[in-house]
Amino acid sequence: IQLVKMVKDMRDEKKFQCGDEMAVEPNLFIGAAANPFADPFEYRANRLAKKVAAGADFIQTQIIFNVDKFAEWMKMVRDKGLHEKVKILAGVAPIKSVGAARYMQTKVPGMDVPDALIERLKSVPKEEVSKEGIKLCVDIINQVRQIEGVAGIHLMAIEWEEAVPEITESADLLPRPKPAE
Repeated sequence: IQLVKMVKDMRDEKKFQCGDEMAVEPNLFIGAAANPFADPFEYRANRLAKKVAAGADFIQTQIIFNVDKFAEWMKMVRDKGLHEKVKILAGVAPIKSVGAARYMQTKVPGMDVPDALIERLKSVPKEEVSKEGIKLCVDIINQVRQIEGVAGIHLMAIEWEEAVPEITESADLLPRPKPAE
């Protein structure tokens, strides 16, 4: 939060943290991360509010596998009006294997991987699990894009970059929007 504020002051006030003036201010968008699934859950929107107040222009969330809990967090975000002050990019990722899903569920702090997701991956033949992981990612994209306040997604195909074209095509994310002139 302090780093976001420091960079905002550099950009907007042309001042270093020590108070010295800058000859040229940096021209950048300020981003921050948010984890809608970390404990204590009821404070997550308040923490986001602090990052927004400090100057964040956009937020990238932790990977979303529990869409219901993410939707609950987004309701708290909307109740505070934060979705009108910052662009929220929902973190999404494909899962290659049941083992990877179990690992994220049990070994990665701040991840929320529901048992139903693991059961879905287990319900297909082993050679089809990675394909199902891509379908699951597309399903999550289609669900989060319906949640008010979500400005876009942050696709994290960790060590599986070759899955990105299939995901973007299947989720109807192509062609990319043209920048405003």
